[in-house]
Amino acid sequence: MEIGEQKLLFSGVRGSAVKILNRVERTDSYLDKLLDAELRSSEINDLDKALLTEIVHGVLRWQMKLDWVLNGFFHGNFSKAEVTVKNALRAALYQIMYLDKVPHHAAVNEAVEFIKRVRGEKAANLVNAVLRNIIRNLDGIHYPDVAIDAAQYLAVMYSHPLWMVRRWFNRFGYGETEKLLQAHNEKPPLTIRINTMKIGVDNFAAMLAQQNVAFNKSRYLERFVKIASLSNLTQSELFKQGYFSVQDESAGIACQLLHIQHGERVIDLCAAPGGKTTFIGEQLKNAGKVIAVDKYSTRLELVKWACQRLGIQNAEFHAADGIEFSAEPADKVLLDAPCSGFGVLSKKPDIKLKREQKDIDELTAIQLKLLDSAARLVRNGGALVYSTCTIEPEENFGAVRTFLEHHPEFTVDRADQYVSSSLVSPDGYIETLPHKHGMDGSFAVRLKKSS
Repeated sequence: MEIGEQKLLFSGVRGSAVKILNRVERTDSYLDKLLDAELRSSEINDLDKALLTEIVHGVLRWQMKLDWVLNGFFHGNFSKAEVTVKNALRAALYQIMYLDKVPHHAAVNEAVEFIKRVRGEKAANLVNAVLRNIIRNLDGIHYPDVAIDAAQYLAVMYSHPLWMVRRWFNRFGYGETEKLLQAHNEKPPLTIRINTMKIGVDNFAAMLAQQNVAFNKSRYLERFVKIASLSNLTQSELFKQGYFSVQDESAGIACQLLHIQHGERVIDLCAAPGGKTTFIGEQLKNAGKVIAVDKYSTRLELVKWACQRLGIQNAEFHAADGIEFSAEPADKVLLDAPCSGFGVLSKKPDIKLKREQKDIDELTAIQLKLLDSAARLVRNGGALVYSTCTIEPEENFGAVRTFLEHHPEFTVDRADQYVSSSLVSPDGYIETLPHKHGMDGSFAVRLKKSS
């Protein structure tokens, strides 16, 4: 199919949604990049852009529950249906089950007309029959029985892989697991970090108030505020002039653990897309140096652009594998390691569809190699902060415990000296959970190197 022909066939909000969902299912591409590219290239208006984002995120957030319903009404094996038909049905059913503003008949008609255009009359009749049958029986759909298999019930009702739910069920119990799954399915809070190199916190808050942007100050970090919606804030002059960055509190807390001092030399070993590098730079106030390292030069360009926008002039950039990178030892090293991402499922729902149990072991092996590399980059008497955006023990304190067995020169430096004690475990590290702390799930530990 020619590109122009595909663009015509997959036009409009629903067509664009199915196109993105197809690519998420067929490739290793991640949702945020695909959606961003579509929103940039598409000529649809702001309302339709919001609807497109809602449908795509919604389908991926609820895909396992949608598939449970569709399996019960589809003629044949739904999982083996052609991918465009599957995603057209998912998009329509998401609107029927979760979007009150879209009438049922409109969701059906849109899906039917779209499939007729791309797959013909026979497929369109199938889509029409399945969706209308579901609508007639919406109140009588059978779901797993919680009394027979509580984990399967939670997995279907909250749309998470069964293996993932069983892990959390065994660790947290039924009630806590249900709250965690609920938090993953909510629209995530939006948090921004004020660039105090350019503007004071109170002055920035006054500017937000002038623009009628509702906000709340962070409980944990002075420079952070939570807002109801970004809307066009990232297109605003406030953003272009570098007054703020979008960053979750959990990421800011990991940087806070570094306890940056004037004039220090700091290495950020896995820097892209640059949120933590720029926060380090802002805290250094263009004294000392922040060294941003990332494996991919294209991603490092994002870090450079962010530094320029924010007025950070003391950054140095190295395109290198963090496992192999070498440099003069620094005062502080931040290793925000690649991880399973199970703390950010509300923002990246596609992760739960792509990850498998074996990924955790594979990622832990990489994290340990990166920790070994990071250890070499810390001067005697300096500190290493290891952080992730996952809640899995093997990747978090499990990896740190293994690291400490091989590196007796490092000890845990208790986090409650630097951040709120309400975030700190008895062992001195930080662990946040979305349903408890109102931020991404994350882990961070500060490790002190002997003098």
